Amino acid sequence: MKKYGRTFHLPISPGATSDDKIMSSLDGLMVEDLIVTEKMDGENTTIHAGGCHARSPDSRYHPSRDWLKAFAAGISPRLKEGERIIGENLYARHSVAYDALPSYFLGFAWIVDGEVQSWDLTQTRFEELGIRPVPALYRGPYRPGLFNDLAEALDLTKQEGFVARIADAFAETDMPTRIGKYVREGHVESETHWMKTELIPNRLAGA
Repeated sequence: MKKYGRTFHLPISPGATSDDKIMSSLDGLMVEDLIVTEKMDGENTTIHAGGCHARSPDSRYHPSRDWLKAFAAGISPRLKEGERIIGENLYARHSVAYDALPSYFLGFAWIVDGEVQSWDLTQTRFEELGIRPVPALYRGPYRPGLFNDLAEALDLTKQEGFVARIADAFAETDMPTRIGKYVREGHVESETHWMKTELIPNRLAGA
């Protein structure tokens, strides 16, 4: 089981805690083709040729993973060894309640043999596999003040934050410099972990 690497917080992220890591520089994001996507409030999950697993070290059974396991069963046989799909399992409500999701699994990365694939190739692979991507908030060049502007545009009652990455491919080991996240202040409002509370499913669009 190979876990998806940790995404460091952007320097302006107010949701960083003492346990989180913060990017020391934005130099790795100062590119002409930057992708910013919505950070979804779910459970980080990897789908691979042998099945799927959550990023959380808690490997015990939880009913919120039943839907995802069934979904992954239709994807895994189509993946090669060394190929991983990373996304959010959004079946269970955490701190943000979603009422019009396109799917309970939204993908945000495609990794092949330790390389995070380009955003465009990732979208093509998602289409082949029937995977819906996380919403894109911005695509274009980096500029000073961009992340502040995107933060101000968030609806903090419905959005957890955003993730910025270069559109080109990059080594998984370069994640600390090529991808960063912004998380709203006080994001986790409950002292009780969502897995230990009543399971409340999010809602799909049209449901």
